[in-house]
Amino acid sequence: MIRIPILHPGSDEAFPAVETALREPNGLLAAGGDLGPARLLQAYAQGIFPWFSPGEPILWWSPDPRMVFATDAMHVPRRLARWLRGCDWRIEADRDFAGVMRACAAPRDGHAGTWITRSMLAAYLRLHELGHAHSIEVYANDALVGGIYGVAVGRMFYGESMFSRESGGSKVALLALARRLRDWGWPLLDAQVSSAHLQTLGACEWPRARFCARIAELVREPGKAGSWCGEFDALNPAALAAD
Repeated sequence: MIRIPILHPGSDEAFPAVETALREPNGLLAAGGDLGPARLLQAYAQGIFPWFSPGEPILWWSPDPRMVFATDAMHVPRRLARWLRGCDWRIEADRDFAGVMRACAAPRDGHAGTWITRSMLAAYLRLHELGHAHSIEVYANDALVGGIYGVAVGRMFYGESMFSRESGGSKVALLALARRLRDWGWPLLDAQVSSAHLQTLGACEWPRARFCARIAELVREPGKAGSWCGEFDALNPAALAAD
């Protein structure tokens, strides 16, 4: 039987230390609590995120190692770079946060389920309204073909999920996000758990201790609260072709 601390909804009790998270399943730290803005921001600031399936209690995770992008070291493979130079898609931010989340929640790869439940959608929409959660959208004409969303705390961005309706849509969104974060002086983009796909774009694994020590500094620095509408308008796929 797995035993983990239980948090109470609406309380201001602290999360357990991330070092106490289970090794199997990797990073499971606590259960319960709520998805209110204060609790979510408290979690992200400590390198913790919620992830659970319908019918389960809220589960909180801090895996070791952690998948991270250095925003000044993104890798653009040659084939992708050639394609980007001829791509006429448009990149925007915070124009359709709900649309990006719903697209991320849509069935994919033959699987009908999703961890982006109604309660998760409502919670992150509230964070978005408060200026803490953001989406990057990619449009072909007026059709949404790709995107990514996540949470910003201080000068740290935590990626949550991304999607593509056309090949390359999520890559354009991810590269655009990393480029803008780099321009703002935000050095890291959290990708949570290891993925071979993300590694092709430059992601690497950090020990949890190193990750948490670094974000403890970044979350205390001045961020960019409020809507990011207009902040990505000057970016286009061709500009992302260079490493």
